[in-house]
Amino acid sequence: MNTINNTGLNNDLFWQEETVKIADGTEQQLTQEDFFSMLTEQLANQDPTKPVDNDQMVAQMTSFTMADGISQLNEKFETFASSMTSNQALQASSLIGQNVLVQGNVGFKGSDGEGISGVVVNEGTVQNMTISVENQFGEVVKTINAGTQTAGNIEFEWDGRDQQGNLMPAGEYVISATGELNGEGVQMNTAVNRHVGSVSLAGSGQGVILNLDGDVSINLDDVIQIGS
Repeated sequence: MNTINNTGLNNDLFWQEETVKIADGTEQQLTQEDFFSMLTEQLANQDPTKPVDNDQMVAQMTSFTMADGISQLNEKFETFASSMTSNQALQASSLIGQNVLVQGNVGFKGSDGEGISGVVVNEGTVQNMTISVENQFGEVVKTINAGTQTAGNIEFEWDGRDQQGNLMPAGEYVISATGELNGEGVQMNTAVNRHVGSVSLAGSGQGVILNLDGDVSINLDDVIQIGS
């Protein structure tokens, strides 16, 4: 099928009427040329019997030079910060389509055939470690017995099936890990792998935002590990 799209006239191809520049306050700032013009007038109209002291003149020139240098440094720093943010966003764009490990206990199952993986943060040797998977209704659909584990990050992977081997639907699932440490029951921290769908450049100094599957957004600084 043939399609014709009328995009209208491009106004940029026509002569543009000149407009009067709107004052933005920059014309009220003194530049280095203005300072030397004032200094020249000061020297030309000084009292011959009381000439300007050389030390005062040098102090004035030094003060203005320092102020002008600080102003230029601030402008360059803002440009540098903006460039760093853009570079960070460009690097973060390479994360699209990958998995990132983030601290938390909520994983997202994108499709029926997918599962959820992550790590259990174990600070000591625990016995009878159990990793439980709960659905959005708080029902335990799978229990993984990990036995005795020494200190370290214990990797786990759930295949997306319940205790009877049935595939579970897509959605969010809560991962919890418990065990016995020195004869007492303990709850351990977890981190889960989440899929990066897109990257956003946030304002107000928030930096780069990763948009994860399941409508969850995190800062790039919250990523513990890239890839799974």
